[in-house]
Amino acid sequence: MILFIKLEKERRNKKLSEVDKRNRLDEEPFSYNVSKDNKVFIYWCGKQVTILKDKESNKFLARINNADLKETQLIMAKVTGNFKHGNEKKKY
Repeated sequence: MILFIKLEKERRNKKLSEVDKRNRLDEEPFSYNVSKDNKVFIYWCGKQVTILKDKESNKFLARINNADLKETQLIMAKVTGNFKHGNEKKKY
């Protein structure tokens, strides 16, 4: 059982390294907050980018529950979708 868990973690890490080739998720740009009515607010660099509610929020919280830090960042990136289009101003 322990060997299976180790192999599963190695497989996840390999998959994450293929997805995040520039290691942008190591900077932890995404964060989230859960409200009393079970809405999930997802933030990118401190700015709110999406809100999940009902089934979406429950599914998200279930996926996040057993994920490590980098996998959590990847899940949030996938949930937010393509919200950046190159015209955002960079903070200085």
